[in-house]
Amino acid sequence: MARWVMLLLAWCFAGCASPPVVINSDHLFADALFKPPTVTIAAEEVLRLSPAMRSFLRHDIGAGAQRRAPNLVLLDALYTRNQLKLRYDTTMTRNAVEAFDARAGNCMSLVIMTAAFARELGLPVRYQSVYTDPNWGRRGNLYFTIGHINLSVGRPRDLTRAFGDSADWVTVDFLPQRDLLGQRFQVIEEPTLIAMYMNNKAAEALSAGQLDDAYWWIKAALQQDKQLLFAYNTLGVIYQRHGNLAQAEQTLRFALARDPDSVQVVGNLAQLLTDQGRSTEAQPLFARLARLQPDPPFKFFELGRTAMQQGEYRQAKALFERELARDPDYHEFHFWLALAYLKLGDSGRAARHLAAARDNSNSGEEEALYAAKLARLKAETVH
Repeated sequence: MARWVMLLLAWCFAGCASPPVVINSDHLFADALFKPPTVTIAAEEVLRLSPAMRSFLRHDIGAGAQRRAPNLVLLDALYTRNQLKLRYDTTMTRNAVEAFDARAGNCMSLVIMTAAFARELGLPVRYQSVYTDPNWGRRGNLYFTIGHINLSVGRPRDLTRAFGDSADWVTVDFLPQRDLLGQRFQVIEEPTLIAMYMNNKAAEALSAGQLDDAYWWIKAALQQDKQLLFAYNTLGVIYQRHGNLAQAEQTLRFALARDPDSVQVVGNLAQLLTDQGRSTEAQPLFARLARLQPDPPFKFFELGRTAMQQGEYRQAKALFERELARDPDYHEFHFWLALAYLKLGDSGRAARHLAAARDNSNSGEEEALYAAKLARLKAETVH
């Protein structure tokens, strides 16, 4: 079983709506095991504005806010008129300044940048964790659970009835295929948003092998919000990857006691015990995991790749289609289905799935790679 960690690239899971419970988790931290961070880790940096961002507000918002609702003017300047020409990019989670400078970001980054501008204008902001069916991604042998976050920007209270051209709150969702109608969500507080951002950074550092930075990011996340339960899973995996197995077990058991149905925690703890030769203790956890998740993420995808290696292309196609039925927007599934169709001599369907892989790619580099493969396929088909 691969080791798991929950990554919130542009996304987040909603917590339960029950009253908050005081969680004392200070005993889980072991600072002495880790070197100092190589990057600045500070909550105040997440939503900070740069001089260039303030200049953008002056020149591109400025007088327009006197004639229209300022929340509409802001969102129009950022997204509708596309002055910034923003790209959707999940290669890293950026703070407000980084997203503005790069003109790119994932959903979390774009929420943060928009909120930073709104706060500077004195506009109220509401962060929303959206209930969705969980999707999965992976980097190497780390698997990431993906949820979703968006935000609403309101007007200052003294202007609620001064303009008649919109509702008081405007919700912005950075995934165009999302239908806001009927969307179920939970409002989260700003410290929780910052904690989620820091959990992202911890998971990204973890996947890059930067374990010291990962530790300090996740500690900072839990200092922002001790009730962010999936962050304890991230901390447990960091300890495990760092070789601190006792701390990893303590942290994962702490998380499991508070979230016994977390497939990430159950799977990580079961694997940790197995790696230590404690298979008897791990068996009930694996049994629980099988009940919670009969078909693990990427199961049909990996079976499909095996079928491809064995030359069973029709079987591979069927397996890739099963995986796509669970997550129709994952680029790698489309890519491998395109390969299966190519092997079956159906270049038309192969081209359609290559185009879908391109359109659902997570970065400009991936998009360019798929676009090149698609162009080559079309050129070969013409000849």
